[in-house]
Amino acid sequence: MLANAIYLIALSVLSPWILYRRVRHGRYRRGWRQKLLGLSAGEASSLLGEGRNGPCIWLHAVSVGEVNLLGGVVKRLQTQHPQARIVISSSTDTGYDLATERFGADRVFFCPLDFSWAVGRTLANLRPDLLVLAELELWPNLIRIARKRDTDVVVINGRLSDRSAAGYQRFGWLTRSIFRSLSNVQCQDESSAENFGRCGTPPSRIAISGSLKFDDAPQSRECIEVQSRLRWAGADPWHAIWVFGSTQEGEEAMALDIYRRLSEQHSELRLILVPRHRERFDRVAQLVRSQGLVAHRRSDDVSMEHLKWTADRVLLIDTIGELRSWWGVGQIATVGGSFGDRGGQNMLEPAGYGSAIAFGPDTRNFADIAERLLDAEGAVRVNDAAQLESFVQRCLNDVPAADALGRAARQVVQQHRGATERTIEAVGRFIAVDEGRQQRAA
Repeated sequence: MLANAIYLIALSVLSPWILYRRVRHGRYRRGWRQKLLGLSAGEASSLLGEGRNGPCIWLHAVSVGEVNLLGGVVKRLQTQHPQARIVISSSTDTGYDLATERFGADRVFFCPLDFSWAVGRTLANLRPDLLVLAELELWPNLIRIARKRDTDVVVINGRLSDRSAAGYQRFGWLTRSIFRSLSNVQCQDESSAENFGRCGTPPSRIAISGSLKFDDAPQSRECIEVQSRLRWAGADPWHAIWVFGSTQEGEEAMALDIYRRLSEQHSELRLILVPRHRERFDRVAQLVRSQGLVAHRRSDDVSMEHLKWTADRVLLIDTIGELRSWWGVGQIATVGGSFGDRGGQNMLEPAGYGSAIAFGPDTRNFADIAERLLDAEGAVRVNDAAQLESFVQRCLNDVPAADALGRAARQVVQQHRGATERTIEAVGRFIAVDEGRQQRAA
């Protein structure tokens, strides 16, 4: 009851902000019935299909990044457990759309908010045998009611920073039972494993499987996803393409300022901007135009294949879920969200392609990955716009050195693959138990 009261107060306080973003930016318009009330019996039946005779596995991925992680996991689970029905939930519109695209609309739904009635209704109608949470989606009512219904709860790709762990420990009287209820936690690294233990998860239920992001990282540019975008962009072999992805407020202006100066010296340089949030697409387009440049928007679907990609034309990727492929178009990569206070974004996708990578001073969201790349000389940390400009200029002036940086990044990715295998093995033990129960019951 306490959790419900806290959620209701928070929802009331945030409702003006939610309404503003809904009207102004088109956010939070879909899935409210499923979020507030939970899955109906009819919706659950549609997700499970006719003649269910195997376990139901519910995987939750909060948004786009987590949905991308699940591709290999879902494929392997379905192969090893063909009788299982796998359903996927997400909390955001963009995550839901990407999950629908990747896994099919017949197995995707909006995750209920953590109100006891919404969670309880969803669990009662879906009747999952196993609930798998990606990274750190620890909701009190969801976990409590799932365990009460004898549903195992497993965290995969678990990541828990020192800062987050300290916050949970401050409210240990409320959170410790949540951590103690987890059936198993597959952690990305030793630090996360230690923090889960400090927060209450029994050590016997914690293991280090590594980061699924390494396994999810691309391995080659010679794929249709990258090659089709190269054609769409009208890229020539002599172009030096700089991709600045997952950008936040202020980072596009910095990139454009650097690009205008360097393109005067290097006629081969081209820029691709990929803002992280769709509500900023129009503002970024206007910003490009204010610099005297042309914003060629991906959403217009006007291919540049038969146009000349001149230096005054900046590609603005104003679509969701495409950044992974656009990283493969460039040779120089800058990972956004790292020059402010957002903690940075995933740098393993450009690393997998062997791009020369730079990121800003704040990479706390991917601290372990960033350090691995830096230690292997597979990436460069820059502290400000001046250092970023110097980095891009070095890549243009010394192509062999930039190529060596990219090869080192790719080698880091190759060395740390294998988390999917270990994760599937751990999750599979719980599925095998459920399959055994069903066989005995039959």
